[in-house]
Amino acid sequence: MEDKDEFLKTMENLQVPDIDPRKHPKVVKMAIMNAERSAALGVWLIVVPCYFLFCVFMYYHFHAHMNWFSAMFALIVSMEKTPYLDFLAPIILVVLPIICIIINVLSIMHVRVDKPDPDQIKVREFSVTIKVKIWNIILILLSLAILFAFISFAMTESISLKN
Repeated sequence: MEDKDEFLKTMENLQVPDIDPRKHPKVVKMAIMNAERSAALGVWLIVVPCYFLFCVFMYYHFHAHMNWFSAMFALIVSMEKTPYLDFLAPIILVVLPIICIIINVLSIMHVRVDKPDPDQIKVREFSVTIKVKIWNIILILLSLAILFAFISFAMTESISLKN
């Protein structure tokens, strides 16, 4: 019994550590979006532009004149000729990869703004942390490559039309 009483006395005499809440960092790194869900959504957003680029590459580089490559070109041409569907091709080929980039960047990036010293009012710290999620980074790079391909195509087409 004496051991139990001594233990209780020891526990009662313990001092609770004093924590200053102003100095304690308030860090909760929560992503705006889930990385796995955004990667799955990103794949769906760039499937059609990747398929179109694959068809263009196979058609012009390997001169593969197959029906399904020609069908993709015919679909894009028919969308441009139809008055109420002419905006659909740029949305599919440019806007969807941009949305994929935004979603995947939001899922791996964490931003924090805080005051390092509570006494100085105007001093603030801005921290950006990027979580390395390989599928999200691959989708970002692939979307950037798709955008680069379509923008360079649009630039070279406008230059060739002027000459």
